[in-house]
Amino acid sequence: MLRRALPLFTALAIGVLTLSIAAILTLGREIFVPFALGILLAFILAPIVIGLQRMRVPRMLAISGAILAATVVIVALGFVIATQITSLVGEIPSYRLTVQRKLQSLSASAQATGDGPFSRAALALEEMAADIQSMAAPSETGDDAPARRPIPVTVENQGSVLETISAIALPLLQPLATFGVVIIFAIFILLQREDLRNRFIRLAGTDDLQQTTAAIDDAAKRLSKLLLFQLGVNAAFGTVTALGLWLLGVPSPALWGILGGVLRFIPYVGGIVGAGLPMLLAFAVDPGWSIVIWTAVLYLGAEAILSNVVEPVLYGHSTGLSPVAILLAATIWAFLWGPVGLILATPLTICLVVMGRHVPRLAFIDVMFGDRPALSPAQIFYQRMLAGAPGEAIDQAREFLRERELATYYDEVALEGLRIAHEDVARFAVEGERLGTLQRSTLELVDGLGGVRTSSRTGRRGKNLTAEAAAAVDAAGPDQEVTRVVQRRQDLLPDWRGERPVVCIAGFNALDGAVTAMLAQVLTRHGLRAEAVDLAALQRDPPDPAQAEGVALVCLSFVEPLSTVHLRQAVRRVHRIAPKARILIGIWRQRDPAMLRDLKRRVHADALVTTLNGALAAALDMSGLKTAAPEPAAPSPAAAGDGTKVEPAVATA
Repeated sequence: MLRRALPLFTALAIGVLTLSIAAILTLGREIFVPFALGILLAFILAPIVIGLQRMRVPRMLAISGAILAATVVIVALGFVIATQITSLVGEIPSYRLTVQRKLQSLSASAQATGDGPFSRAALALEEMAADIQSMAAPSETGDDAPARRPIPVTVENQGSVLETISAIALPLLQPLATFGVVIIFAIFILLQREDLRNRFIRLAGTDDLQQTTAAIDDAAKRLSKLLLFQLGVNAAFGTVTALGLWLLGVPSPALWGILGGVLRFIPYVGGIVGAGLPMLLAFAVDPGWSIVIWTAVLYLGAEAILSNVVEPVLYGHSTGLSPVAILLAATIWAFLWGPVGLILATPLTICLVVMGRHVPRLAFIDVMFGDRPALSPAQIFYQRMLAGAPGEAIDQAREFLRERELATYYDEVALEGLRIAHEDVARFAVEGERLGTLQRSTLELVDGLGGVRTSSRTGRRGKNLTAEAAAAVDAAGPDQEVTRVVQRRQDLLPDWRGERPVVCIAGFNALDGAVTAMLAQVLTRHGLRAEAVDLAALQRDPPDPAQAEGVALVCLSFVEPLSTVHLRQAVRRVHRIAPKARILIGIWRQRDPAMLRDLKRRVHADALVTTLNGALAAALDMSGLKTAAPEPAAPSPAAAGDGTKVEPAVATA
């Protein structure tokens, strides 16, 4: 019974731990918020300090200079904000008449549309205009209005002078005290950077000290650059919008520029709020609508340029967080720490995700909040084929082909996924309708990628891939040299210049047809026109030698052949029908290289390969162009997580 109840106890323990952490963060807000701000400030200033140290500036002097510069900037921004708010508060009453007239105009326009929601909106606008008029009535009374005598009021102060001073000074001292604590935290974190790193390594585990140290150093550098770039981009956004608002004549432009730059740290909502406030003020200032429209254009243009041009160049546009994780993190941190938590949500969650990617014990954080796929590229491919969603796979493959060649995609993603599928088909876990869906989806994928141009043909690389495509590119590794070779017809041997010099024959396995279609497509794209046929169809209607005239290469394609005898019989049949043709055998379920060499010797094939790159290299070598066989491939990361044993590719001619 205890063993059965263990999952329930685990879930309860996780729930209690989560609630305890949330309670600690909420109750200790006054401590944790300055500490979090100090950590982020230290990460932002770390690249500056390191750069100064490389210039032979003493460590203490470099830290002092960076902290002093940050303090001056923060104090200057605070002074500008206070000045702008004071000026704006004094000017607000002068905008009442403009707002009243605009509301009356909107009310009249809404009433002209008739009954319905517009009429209710008109009624609400009339009420707002009446309220504003009543607020402005005392100031608009004429000289004939009776003068109102002021009522004398006596104010008695029962408290002491110290209480009065404390009541006035405490609200001012609290932000200053928080700012001082943040600066102190940042100074000590920068001073003890190496010591804190070593302590974190000790907590993370010292099984592989070199790898853990390199990972954490790399994570810290990337995170520091990311936060520094974000700060720079948001500062540029605030500067551009402030200048634009100043040119448009919107009051307090510096205030809205600073506020827009700060609010831009809040995902999704920050930009809307930052644009809404100056647009509301433009509505109150301008008797017409031009300033409101140009303010909206200013914010939309600045946001579009930064999001689509500047950010992809600086840090690839991606923060490493999934959109759902960003919204969830913003909600959680805002609940724990209020508005400050809303601003700190994205930077703090980025810190946690980076640690999760480099510390195995914290990997669950990356799975929950990171933007990297939870499954390997091969597993995602198999899942989509099984679900009958080839369109999604084609879209991701197009993204992949912006960085890599088609043969690499087929080898490292599609073929790895079909190897996983073969295991399920072999143990009858996938059969019937699901097997038919798998076959149809894979063939639709191959057809959909027939006319896609890859990176080498377009002449440019993709700079802003989706998270899934980027993960697949990283898992696949670089292209092999043979994928960049496209054979011209005049360079082929005479026997290879026919209309159909290569015939790819699929075996009897349920997945042989899909892999054979991929093989034929890859060979055709590289100048060797190939046709894919089915072995069962050839047995029902055997071709004669005349029909096989002009065939220079026959590729026998098997995910896993039935036996060695089966392969030898297939080779003999090919020799009887096309005696001049050379024979290439593809066994796509990877095996031990020694076994493959022995199998090649037994079946008397010209080449035996296990990858499409190997087949391409062997076919190009036979066709006349002396192309070296590809180097033995290292175990693919895409297959590392699915239990498939990865062996080096074998391609001989």
